[in-house]
Amino acid sequence: MGQSDIGGSEEVWDDSDEESARRIGRVCIDYRKSNQATRKDHFPLPFINQVLERLTGKSHYCFLDGFYGYMQIHIASGQHKTTFTCPFGTFAYTQMSFGLCNTPSTF
Repeated sequence: MGQSDIGGSEEVWDDSDEESARRIGRVCIDYRKSNQATRKDHFPLPFINQVLERLTGKSHYCFLDGFYGYMQIHIASGQHKTTFTCPFGTFAYTQMSFGLCNTPSTF
């Protein structure tokens, strides 16, 4: 996560008690409380069996990592809902984060 991905925050919506650091150096925040309070988008992702069925018999495959794609989507209003607190201060994402319930359908 780069410094441009998060910014300082004065907001009170905070899931800090659910935050932990992984060995690879990424921040992991549990947004279950926030996701419960969020109105869900109704754009379901396809079932894996439907995807695999479409891939059967193809000769070429490509794997794309969507990590940097998520980080291309800016959060305009509602950044305060991504607020978290760590030993270095209180921050909020300025770009879309993994773990938010509507992230896959937005991406």
